[in-house]
Amino acid sequence: MVETRIKSYAEQAAADERRAAQRRAFTRNQVLGLLMVAAVIVAWWLWHTNPRWIFPAGWWRW
Repeated sequence: MVETRIKSYAEQAAADERRAAQRRAFTRNQVLGLLMVAAVIVAWWLWHTNPRWIFPAGWWRW
């Protein structure tokens, strides 16, 4: 249910700050999750690809 009383400026500012902190944490968690998914995809791709495509003969002599 929605609270109908008028809040003071300090209460409103505190609520806004809490929402901003939650939004920052949510965004950070989203970014970390996407990076983990990308790392898993890259690891899977490296594991299932032909090693000669990644490290061709003589690659260390460049």
